[in-house]
Amino acid sequence: MDYLSIANLPIFWLLASITVLISALQAVLYVRQAKKATKACSIDPKIPNQAFRIGLISAIGPACGVFIVMVGLMSAIGGPMAWLRLSIIGAAATELSAATYGATACGVTLGGDGYTLTVLAVSWFAMALNGAGWLIFTGVATPGLEKLRDKLSGGDIRWLGVMSAACSIAIFGYLDANSMVAAGPTLNVGATIAIVFGALTMILIDKLFVPKHPKLAEYSLGIAMIIGIAAAILYQFVFA
Repeated sequence: MDYLSIANLPIFWLLASITVLISALQAVLYVRQAKKATKACSIDPKIPNQAFRIGLISAIGPACGVFIVMVGLMSAIGGPMAWLRLSIIGAAATELSAATYGATACGVTLGGDGYTLTVLAVSWFAMALNGAGWLIFTGVATPGLEKLRDKLSGGDIRWLGVMSAACSIAIFGYLDANSMVAAGPTLNVGATIAIVFGALTMILIDKLFVPKHPKLAEYSLGIAMIIGIAAAILYQFVFA
């Protein structure tokens, strides 16, 4: 039986919906508490209403990026888990990385040849473990996080930014390198084209369009993925 037929079973949709509904309920409760705080602080009701409207509009961009990644994840790890993870976490790139790490640990590519039900379970576990790590770290380390940040950066916020960027580049560079040589020492041209065009798209959007249209930055991940995939597909049709 194909692993996706199991990953998309109704029972998984039902279990995933429980967590998603809890997340939606939390959002409703936060809004309710915010409205109560507005009255308690004698704030003009127009101010929070305007803030909610701005927040709603601003969330459309990131939601579109998350949705695009979710569609891609659904084809690899099934609809229920992709829906669940990106509904409660929302960090599209991180969830994609976690699923990829799970597949890499088993020696295969995400959704590729050899991606069996066992590998799917490892990807699911990696995504859950990644999310659990955030929760544990937040609960334990938040009180001392400010001191840790100052110690790592030596009081220089710019150095902390450079260090964080270097870590991110190393992580995603490693993932990209694995995709480029997934079949062994031979370069995977299709994956390389997707990576290169996606990266160039991100750079062009950031340098040419974001300064004039800042909100476009919210769509950059989704746009870069679409162009990268389109470039790889075009290569396959024309040259492969």
